Amino acid sequence: MGKEKRKTSADGHPSRIQGVRSQSLTPWVWTGGGLLVMAVLSAAIGPVAIPPNVIFKILLSRLSFTAIEVDWPSTFDTILYQIRLPHTALIALTGMALGASGAAYQGLFRNPLADPYIIGVASGAGLAAVLAMSAQWPTTVLGMVTIPAAAFTGALITVGLVYIFARVGRTTPITTLILAGVAVSTFTSALTSLIMLLSTDELYRAIAWLMGGSTLGGWPPVLAALPYLFVGLAVLLFLGRPLNVLQFGDEQALQLGLHVERYKLVIVAASSLVAATAVSFSGIIGFIGLIVPHLVRLLWGPDYRRLIPLAMVTGGAVLLASDIVARTILAPRELPVGIVTAVIGAPFFLWLLRRAKQVRFW
Repeated sequence: MGKEKRKTSADGHPSRIQGVRSQSLTPWVWTGGGLLVMAVLSAAIGPVAIPPNVIFKILLSRLSFTAIEVDWPSTFDTILYQIRLPHTALIALTGMALGASGAAYQGLFRNPLADPYIIGVASGAGLAAVLAMSAQWPTTVLGMVTIPAAAFTGALITVGLVYIFARVGRTTPITTLILAGVAVSTFTSALTSLIMLLSTDELYRAIAWLMGGSTLGGWPPVLAALPYLFVGLAVLLFLGRPLNVLQFGDEQALQLGLHVERYKLVIVAASSLVAATAVSFSGIIGFIGLIVPHLVRLLWGPDYRRLIPLAMVTGGAVLLASDIVARTILAPRELPVGIVTAVIGAPFFLWLLRRAKQVRFW
């Protein structure tokens, strides 16, 4: 009598039956609405401003069953479809990849300080990209595509080496995986610095890329990244329950029937795939994969079945907002978006740590 009725979820956490449906849509409204607003602003803001209502008219005019009076300059169509929309899509996809992979890595390592670059994704991609730039590839389509292709290959090779070095018999201890990632990252970062010192002609281009700046424009990079991101993010979305179980520790997860080593490998592979793809086409962008999962966890709880998709959507919105700041704060000059995420992200992260001193993350 008088006790509130509860039920136990699949991951062992109690959840209230009453009011669940009314509350479950709230985070999706906020995150989805934020992503939509940031996408519209990203497409609207630039050297040539396009009003949001005109953007919707241009999009509707492409539909065969609508009759829209064309009352805007013809240049708006070219700017929107060839420049703004591809850039907005690439930045949004990058933020989604970093947010989701950051949440998955934090769950795998059971460490709130983990991020998508913890096991060498960024350092491996950076080394391979700088090597490609130092070769002075021409500014043709082939030459431009070489950089993200090299970065993607370097990131995956580095992650593979880290995983091989971290194996102890048939298991992969989390501590060993982190230590191997730190060692390999330090080594590849040192090689990157050496190559940049020896290749002064491409130094500015390499620095811009390492600070988070895409070297490609138009739809080709979006279409090239989409298959990898679709596969990787789809896998991560189905890993919510295993990540919840892993929070109890490897031994208890085994007792609950979870194939721990298999799921570790799948989590590392999927997270590294999306993070490597994001780095390859957008450069190295810090703090999104670290802060966004923190923020989502504080606002809507630690259940990874919701945390990963919410971090994915929130990551896209946050990176779009950062990109808008990067393009406007020193207009007409554009800053690498990685600078903005670092300048805003570091103080915000310290504020989160101070605010959450008494909050349990796990």
